[in-house]
Amino acid sequence: MRIDERIGRHYPELGPQEQKAADTLLDHLGDLAMYNAAELSRLSGVSKATMSRLFRRLGFADFNEVKEHTRALRASGVPVAAHGEGDLAAHLAHELENLRRTFEQLDAGQLTAATEALASARQLLLIGFRNSFPLALHLRQQLLQCRGSVAAAPQPGQSIGEELAGYGRDDVVLLLGFRRRPAAFAAVLEAAAACGSTTVLIGDPSARRYASQADIWLECPVDSVSAFDSYAPAMSLMSVLANEVLALRAKAGRDRIREATGIFSALGELES
Repeated sequence: MRIDERIGRHYPELGPQEQKAADTLLDHLGDLAMYNAAELSRLSGVSKATMSRLFRRLGFADFNEVKEHTRALRASGVPVAAHGEGDLAAHLAHELENLRRTFEQLDAGQLTAATEALASARQLLLIGFRNSFPLALHLRQQLLQCRGSVAAAPQPGQSIGEELAGYGRDDVVLLLGFRRRPAAFAAVLEAAAACGSTTVLIGDPSARRYASQADIWLECPVDSVSAFDSYAPAMSLMSVLANEVLALRAKAGRDRIREATGIFSALGELES
């Protein structure tokens, strides 16, 4: 049980001092590593004994165990707020570090294989659940400018089965598997591979466990100094993929862009 759930369960039973200590814990779940037990007690305005009693009531041996618990929560993608997250310099530094990590560790052979597959496939299916779905939509929009037959799934109210039906060895299924994936993610990847299509998996380090099940694996970190994951590196990787696909499709890609631009003009869809 998460620490916030434990506090919620026991909160009515806590005395006023313990409630103050619990409130402080909830306010600082994301940056507990910055404090020791004495500092946290002073921050709460309660005694160290009261803070220790609260830890035990919540099922933790000591403050170190609490800190390990909150680190594990954040590593799994649970939004854990930290006090004073408005440090834009720290946010920028971490974003730049994630971008650097993404492209320095990117396997050039895997990237080439991915772009060649996306460029030559008869049809593409981009699958993204939860926070990965906007990435699938964005990549679809980029790829549609230089090639046809690109779908994103699951659409609202729809399931994956009918989307995968009809896919075979001339097709590509790209799965975006960033953390806090649905429980059925592994089964979806297995079903995509069973179709005979080339499978491309893009995810953060927590998705490495599935890498061997895909034909192509591209890794991209999303961890952040704030409560929520940042998909800036992932969006940058989507841009690289789309650009490389356009380059590979050469004249066919340019012709499609020209055709789409003409239709935009005929329909008056875009600002002049």
